[in-house]
Amino acid sequence: MGGLSPAERLDALARAVEAGAGVLPADVVARAEAVEERAGRRMRLSAEHTVAAFAGATGSGKSSLFNAVVGEPLAAVDVLRPTTSEALAAVRGAEGAAPLLDWLAVRRRHVLDDDEQAPPTPDDGGLVLLDLPDHDSVVVEHRLEAERLVALVDLMVWVVDPQKYADGALHERYLRPLASHRDVVVVVLNQVDRLSPAEREACRRDLERLLALDGLPGVPVLEASARTGEGVAELRAALDRAARRREAAVARVLADV
Repeated sequence: MGGLSPAERLDALARAVEAGAGVLPADVVARAEAVEERAGRRMRLSAEHTVAAFAGATGSGKSSLFNAVVGEPLAAVDVLRPTTSEALAAVRGAEGAAPLLDWLAVRRRHVLDDDEQAPPTPDDGGLVLLDLPDHDSVVVEHRLEAERLVALVDLMVWVVDPQKYADGALHERYLRPLASHRDVVVVVLNQVDRLSPAEREACRRDLERLLALDGLPGVPVLEASARTGEGVAELRAALDRAARRREAAVARVLADV
């Protein structure tokens, strides 16, 4: 399968689903059908836009980091939890993005102007940034919404903090199943301003160790602080590269297939 194009791989999967009906276990066929439908729909939608989702736990500063990257306070930030009840989209390069957002079922949308501090300029490709509900929200509907969108987006930005980066549920339920998706995963260690230099180094090394155990060695790990702005430019640059290359959507589809 190494030399096949994404379209050829999807065709091969479709044939396998058809041949396996009534032969393979029903759950295997159902998963394959879901991948075929999801991947096929994504490939038919905007190839000019890269969809990147900010996912994270309660209190990780995910929404604050989203705002810092966008350059304005679009996402609600509050000491009361949970704050994010449904996904919010910030869109750079609005033309052609509406059908993609309709497919994602993201209702709340904000189109970024050229002079806003979104990453970076319209010539570098369309970009849709999503601020997701907390993946560990006490509200079941919020958690399910986050999981639904994580399964659909092109690029996953996992925001962790010094207190919860080693949480077993994060690694076992979300990161470990993404071992085959390492090309479309970025991890951001937020709130590093709360750590001493020695603590920061130890925290980063331990996070990288855990990611390697998850099957994600070498995944980009960025250090950031939404409060001070440290690392925000680097995260913007990573998102810009993904949008400019327009490869994340295809990489996600291939990993799913």
